Amino acid sequence: MFKKILIANRGEIAVRIARACQELGVRVVALFSEPDQSARHVEIADEAWRLEGQPARVYLDIQQIVELARRAGAEAVHPGYGFLAENADFAQAVLDAGLTFIGPRPDVIRQMGSKIQSRRLMEAAGVPVVPGTIHPVSDVGTVQELGTRYGYPIAVKAAAGGGGRGLRVVRAADEVDQALAGAQREGASYFGNSEVYVEKYLDRPRHVEVQILADHHGNVVHLFERDCSSQRRHQKLLEESPAPGLDPDLRRRLLEAAVKGAASIGYTSAGTIECLVEGNDFYFLEANTRVQVEHPITEFTTGIDIVKEQILIAAGEPLSFSQDQVVQRGHAIECRVNAEDPFKNFLPGPGTITSYREPQMPWVRVDSACYSGYQVLPFYDSLLAKLVVWGRTREEAITRTRLALQQFEIAGVPTTIPFHLMMLDQPAFHRAEIYTTFVEREMKGALVPPPAVPTAAADRQTPAGASGAAPAPAGVARRGPRTFEVDVNQRHFKVSVTELVGAQPAAPVQTGQRPPRPGSAARASSRAAENNHSGEIRAAMHGLVKEILVREGDRVEAGQKLMIFEAMKMESEILSTRDGLVKSLKVKAGETVESHSVLLVVGE
Repeated sequence: MFKKILIANRGEIAVRIARACQELGVRVVALFSEPDQSARHVEIADEAWRLEGQPARVYLDIQQIVELARRAGAEAVHPGYGFLAENADFAQAVLDAGLTFIGPRPDVIRQMGSKIQSRRLMEAAGVPVVPGTIHPVSDVGTVQELGTRYGYPIAVKAAAGGGGRGLRVVRAADEVDQALAGAQREGASYFGNSEVYVEKYLDRPRHVEVQILADHHGNVVHLFERDCSSQRRHQKLLEESPAPGLDPDLRRRLLEAAVKGAASIGYTSAGTIECLVEGNDFYFLEANTRVQVEHPITEFTTGIDIVKEQILIAAGEPLSFSQDQVVQRGHAIECRVNAEDPFKNFLPGPGTITSYREPQMPWVRVDSACYSGYQVLPFYDSLLAKLVVWGRTREEAITRTRLALQQFEIAGVPTTIPFHLMMLDQPAFHRAEIYTTFVEREMKGALVPPPAVPTAAADRQTPAGASGAAPAPAGVARRGPRTFEVDVNQRHFKVSVTELVGAQPAAPVQTGQRPPRPGSAARASSRAAENNHSGEIRAAMHGLVKEILVREGDRVEAGQKLMIFEAMKMESEILSTRDGLVKSLKVKAGETVESHSVLLVVGE
């Protein structure tokens, strides 16, 4: 077994991996960007090393991460999910440095990372695939011909894509031009590969995936399936296991195909075979060569620690169980609690969490790295926590999930908790009739913010960041130990110092500044909205201008797309708020802007 593992990730998954390492008696090395210095994964690690460079890029710096792993004396690297987890070059660099990569071989990652190549391999293994191309396409005419052949709608997808990124749905021939350009742009931006392919778009499929574990001794097993059909913009929001209402024969065929597909490519480690289900047919969608965000619901229903098994496999150990020993018990639901506003088309909302309290209930697990005072940074994914709930039956799991959501307190940033409560009340959810575009098609009318209810308590709000404790009298010295954090050659240390002499009198409290009054943030937000009526269109948050779709002097209509904007790893469209002329463009494509920056002005 390894003695020391470096975790090349951050947030809740870094915490999750650290806990598994600690249970195995393995020392943990954490990495952090400058803004992550006080992060939970840094706090619980045995040692921590600072990544130098821009916060948005450092967790992708292969050379620096491998060098720090070597300097820290780590024997293995766990990539978690996201960032470099499915990067074959990173896996190879780890191996070239004489370390163990906790995941599949680089060639397998590369093959499965290409949606085109993975389709070929799965088709050869006898796994059904959605009708489509097995070669890249690059021009509008070819895509339109394929649309005619397969029948619209079709999907234009980045060959190296995943998680809904680099995917455009085309419902008519005149939409091909913009969809092709968008998929190529996202593929190049997120995955460094602008190749795209085309396949028939299934209009109302379920998204069902199979969890796989495979060791280096030829053992490949499944841990049953998960339903991940509750999504927005092709990114998952709520998952459950087992998949409800699945035909038993379909489930059997799906599980067998997943094991066969994984075995055919010599897969090792934890992985997932994702499929689309329509009626009693299923089709291979993609393979994820890493641990999944939603792995806890499988752990709850099987009792198997997927992350521990992943580490043991990398250490050369055989699986600790056989297929016939894997049994599902009960039902589990996971809600992804993101810093997003479901009432504003799931707009990400970075900021400071002013209050955080997890539900304390039996059968509830929360995977998170958050706490009161936690900074939700604009550079990274919006995931705050994963609420995972188990019940003996699906009905019991739904009831317990609703209660847990109601007791989950997060203040200071918007969250998806209201959405999850609405989803649990959907009759279609109870009938297990959710499909991948259900949220956009069926719930738009329901995602309306509730009216604000003024209360007397609102006038007694504590300013954000205040502790509520009375200030210490001036001149009282601190006699206990004080803790400091220091960096030495990028390695992070915590130092405890005990004061041996009395302290000087404390400086008097400054009274020149008054805390913000309740409601002032709302008034500021209102003023920002008024600026939009003047023709100024501003960035809602820190982000990147990906593409500008208009020029100065162009006439535009209300609702017309003006720009493509990226924030917290999510692309969104900037729309015109009025009819008029583009009077001035204040930014350029590729420019990073701060929250509330003016992007352009539309006037008469």
